[in-house]
Amino acid sequence: MKENKGFVLRSLDTVERVGNKLPHPVTLFAIFALLVILASGVFGALGTAVQHPSPENDEIIEVQSLMSVEGIQYIFENTVSNFVNFAPLGTVLVTMLGIGIAERSGLITAALRALVMSVPKQLITAALVFGGIMSSMAADAGYVVLTPLGAVLFAGLGRHPLAGLAAAFAGVSAGFSANLLPTSLDPLLGELTIQAAATWDPVYAEGMNIAMNYYFLIVSVIVLTIVGTFVTEKIVEPRLGKYKGGVEEKAEGLTGVEKKGLIGAGIAFLVTIIGIALLIVPEWGPLRGPEGEVLQSPFFSSLVPVILIMFFIPGYVYGKLTEEIKNDKDVANQLSDTMAAMGAYIVLAFVAGQFIAYFNETNLGLVMAVRGAELLEASGLGGLPLILLFILIAGIINLFIGSASAKWALMAPVFVPMMMGTGISPEMTQLAYRIADSTTNVISPLMPYFAIVIAFAQKYDRKVGIGTLISTMIPYSIAFTIMWVLMLVIWMLTGIDLGPNAPIFYN
Repeated sequence: MKENKGFVLRSLDTVERVGNKLPHPVTLFAIFALLVILASGVFGALGTAVQHPSPENDEIIEVQSLMSVEGIQYIFENTVSNFVNFAPLGTVLVTMLGIGIAERSGLITAALRALVMSVPKQLITAALVFGGIMSSMAADAGYVVLTPLGAVLFAGLGRHPLAGLAAAFAGVSAGFSANLLPTSLDPLLGELTIQAAATWDPVYAEGMNIAMNYYFLIVSVIVLTIVGTFVTEKIVEPRLGKYKGGVEEKAEGLTGVEKKGLIGAGIAFLVTIIGIALLIVPEWGPLRGPEGEVLQSPFFSSLVPVILIMFFIPGYVYGKLTEEIKNDKDVANQLSDTMAAMGAYIVLAFVAGQFIAYFNETNLGLVMAVRGAELLEASGLGGLPLILLFILIAGIINLFIGSASAKWALMAPVFVPMMMGTGISPEMTQLAYRIADSTTNVISPLMPYFAIVIAFAQKYDRKVGIGTLISTMIPYSIAFTIMWVLMLVIWMLTGIDLGPNAPIFYN
């Protein structure tokens, strides 16, 4: 007899089927790059043009064909520079050198375990959600360590293990963008946003920095931890009922060596923070601006090496104390392993770099942005309704394309300048994207770690499948979205910057 599924599960099955038929992101970018070449030839021949969006600039922007002699020469002559100049490439690789040492030495894994196992039983749910959110410093550690650990802890306390798994998964995935510290996602998305904003207003883009959403995301950590805890204890756990699977678990505590390493890494982190503070806090700080400014200073244009140092030094100290790092060869090997793991990203960066460069060279992005902004202005849609529409669009796209960088590389060149044309700042557009990208992760069967989470869950209930996990995670997705939107409304009403020198509206 055919299984009778509800509308939600049928819809998600459709998402899975369609998404599985999509090409690999590398292939997808190659296809889009080819389409840009063809489109530039067509619209270039038609003489498509728009007035430059800046009031101070009366230039007419025309679509430049890449199918002309000059265009073909451009493609061949700039292939290498398009790759090397791909905005997030260098920043992400440099950031990952620091994060890689912290991750491969075992520091991040030990810190997450220590966090969730050292709190009182009454706060274990909040600790799991909070730890999951903070694990975006190294996303793999969150999925591989915290998700099964959440199930183990709940089982050990006589609670339903799937509720613990869900709480950790919600923090790791639905709260992916929030953090108390800058992560590799900040430069990855930020550089793409700055590059896209520069096509509309180069002067404005020069004043932007990769920590453009930092204030909002710090507050988000606290709010999402509270919301995730409430959803787990008041909705998800009661729905699951009493666990009768019979699997007994006991979480292993930290070893003496691991505790010693964490203490040493903590001291090293504090010393590092003090050292960095001395570069910016005193009036004589070398990373202050020419007139002593802080927001417009070398410090905020140097956040990538700051992140590198903040992770590298504690990671190295932890590795030395636990003997995961014995000499300089171990450091070199861990750094090499980190870069090896970035191979897929480097390949994606090569193809994405060509696509974005073609998009900018042909002026197609700017023309589409101007036309789109005109349509939005004519529709009267602006402010919060426009942002909510964008969140909806980005969230739907996230169901089919899991990679945050791949989606933003496709969307930023069009949506960032388009929203600037309606008065929405690039910083706000990026934040709206990050909200949509995070909150729908836990209900997308195409999310890379979805199958792994199901495998963890099947240890406690062999009947768990895609539908079971999605139905469990939907309350988190809805609650996080609602709370983040309410935060956006409050932020817009108060006019507080989203991050350092990062306004909500573009003037």
